[in-house]
Amino acid sequence: MNTQIIKNSIANDEILNNISSFFDNDIWLVGGAIRDILLGKEIFDRDLIVTDCDAKEFSLKVTEFLGGKFIPLDEENKIYRVVLEDKKNYLDITNPIENSLEKDILRRDLRVNAVAVNIKTGGIYDLANGLNDFENKVLNGIAETNFTDDPLRLLRIFRFHSVLGFEISQELMQIAKKYAQLINKPAKERVEYELMKLFSGQFAHSALLKMEECGILDLIFPFVKELKQVPPNAHHHLDLFHHSIETVRQIELLYKTSLPEVKTHLDKVDFGGFSRLAHLKLAAFMHDIGKFSTWFIEEDTGRHRFYKHDDVGSKMAPEILKKLAFSNKQIKYIQKMIKNHMYATMVVCSPELTDKIMMRYVRKMEDDSIDAIIIGKADRLSALGPEITKEMVDKNLSLLDKLLKFYIDSLETIKPLPKLLDGNEIMEMLNITPSPKLGRILNELNEAQLNGDISTKEQAVAFVKNLNKR
Repeated sequence: MNTQIIKNSIANDEILNNISSFFDNDIWLVGGAIRDILLGKEIFDRDLIVTDCDAKEFSLKVTEFLGGKFIPLDEENKIYRVVLEDKKNYLDITNPIENSLEKDILRRDLRVNAVAVNIKTGGIYDLANGLNDFENKVLNGIAETNFTDDPLRLLRIFRFHSVLGFEISQELMQIAKKYAQLINKPAKERVEYELMKLFSGQFAHSALLKMEECGILDLIFPFVKELKQVPPNAHHHLDLFHHSIETVRQIELLYKTSLPEVKTHLDKVDFGGFSRLAHLKLAAFMHDIGKFSTWFIEEDTGRHRFYKHDDVGSKMAPEILKKLAFSNKQIKYIQKMIKNHMYATMVVCSPELTDKIMMRYVRKMEDDSIDAIIIGKADRLSALGPEITKEMVDKNLSLLDKLLKFYIDSLETIKPLPKLLDGNEIMEMLNITPSPKLGRILNELNEAQLNGDISTKEQAVAFVKNLNKR
């Protein structure tokens, strides 16, 4: 491998250059930054090991020198973060394990993560032969005990497969199979982070399949066992588990060919510290979790039915995701996608797809309009049973594209629906107390607004009074 690429990149890195010029210490760049350099990516997070100075003392000096913010990450293991003024670049600084760079390198998870470069001399320390693995696009472990010492590293195998697209060696797959039962030992917050990193990769679908092969996937997501029990049917050429994986794959493919406006939207980090795209792929993996409990086969026709599986699945999601330490905002989004994964398709199947019907969709889905269209398209492309013709698929996708264009074109002019009446006003008007009746009135009022039937407070008052007479 041409190691000059690494040396040149470090030599041209302004932040590392400033540090190496000002400090006389023995400083090594390790981990993800070197991977990103080899992938031709811009680096923002730099992991540094300082071998001849206390990490905290060095971090405080670097903080003062660069005008950043000092954050202790792990006092016990002496890991400190320096966030620079732009809040985009940061340094994670530590001492080597047992004050030995060799031991530190050999205790890491994968060989491709075990390359260190001296930022002052450009010297490359590749004790585990990670550069060779990088060149061959393969993932190998360093030592079996490294995975038992910290079982989260088992999940990192598949995260890096998803992100890098590198093949997992047979030896590493065997390690994952052997110690699969340890996967639930790490803190759930750490598991959630690795899962979201995995779903951020462009090969998440492949990573999920390999996790299933090793027996890890259903330990993290117990519902996988239920998905495997639902077979193909007239509308689905795949069993439910593989349909769910295929839906993730289709989202990855759709993203690649999406309009710039769609990519920009899906790249946004609105919750959980990860992109909408990553969360949408997780939602795609979970979109049919309600099917097993709603599944029955009609005696007279032999058809497989899953009534209200979207609603059931959305109600199942919070318990699953809370156990994995997902935040309320993340859960709310994934719930919404599961609940509405068929909504865009139902909208475009209207006898006449008018602007009014499409505006109602936009009003209801708001900022999640694009997301629901994309998961709808992916779901359609993942269900190609014997009764589904190419003409049906092409027509559905074309109409979804029409809905997508309508949303994009309306972005600059659309405004949020005003709140015409609140619950207190309705209770006072009708002389009622908080009750299911009030909830139904508020829902019907909202539906009338979504439909465009009412737009003023006067109309809302008349609407509510009329409802009360029924």
